[in-house]
Amino acid sequence: MKDLFYSLDLNLLRTFLVLSQELNMRKTSERLYVSQPAISQALQRLRNHFGDELFLKSINGLKPTPYAEDLAERITPFLDGLAHALNTQDTFNPLELNRTIKIALPAQVLCTLSGTLVQHLKEAAPNADLHILNWSSTTLEEIAKDTIHLGINYDYPSAPKEVSTKKLITLEGAVIVRKDHPIKLLEATPIDFSGYEIASMLIPGWNDRNSYSAEILAKLGIPHKVGFRSEFPMALIDVIQHTDMYLPNSTNFPIHQYPNLRMIKIKIDEGILPTSLTLYSYTHQRNRKSELNNWLHTLMFELLTAQKALHT
Repeated sequence: MKDLFYSLDLNLLRTFLVLSQELNMRKTSERLYVSQPAISQALQRLRNHFGDELFLKSINGLKPTPYAEDLAERITPFLDGLAHALNTQDTFNPLELNRTIKIALPAQVLCTLSGTLVQHLKEAAPNADLHILNWSSTTLEEIAKDTIHLGINYDYPSAPKEVSTKKLITLEGAVIVRKDHPIKLLEATPIDFSGYEIASMLIPGWNDRNSYSAEILAKLGIPHKVGFRSEFPMALIDVIQHTDMYLPNSTNFPIHQYPNLRMIKIKIDEGILPTSLTLYSYTHQRNRKSELNNWLHTLMFELLTAQKALHT
């Protein structure tokens, strides 16, 4: 009987796993930094070794055979463990980081944290290549493939099983309006905003269909209308500076950077509806105990906590 393990070049297993994740020859070659012909040759060797087609051409790229799906599920935990064992250092030191770190942030965190995050990472890990990405509809899939190291966002109950979730911080709700907005209150209840349109922050995969604030107002029976939605913080900020729309956000919003805007804190009986939302960090299961991931999680927590304290 053929020994499928000892007769196989283990580099081919890495190619197989990336192919099973991407289901695309070009994307696989880009992730592995090799040419597409090299991927084609590796796939042919894998087919010969396992006696199965493994991947078939489809309209959208490649489709795994049942054998390939089963094989990927069985070997992934072992290769993840091997990767962790090889990448774990005895003592973690950010100054020694010499790699690309990709962090995905949603719009509400991008506008709050990007500058201070870059500043702190440049000081603590000057040799790291930091990529800050806007959270998109494919971010959770990218984290599941381990092509994005860390993501920050609200709760996603339907996150892939490969993704590990960890509570980060709870943010208190607030509303941002232009400085001369008709509502002059420092603290307001939802009914005070009746008659004004919502400028709603769109977070892919979280509130694509409905505005979270609109849902709260609907539960309270308060008339409301969404006047504008966008994934881009600066577009929302520009709109509320020129209209009477209001932007539901959190007390972490860097209001001190926008002299033309005001922050109004929200007052709702907690027994009726919560006025806060919790942020979580997302990473691949294999990285959930890594020292790098723990350091990044702690750094994000400290920066968000410091920002939160400015308006407490």
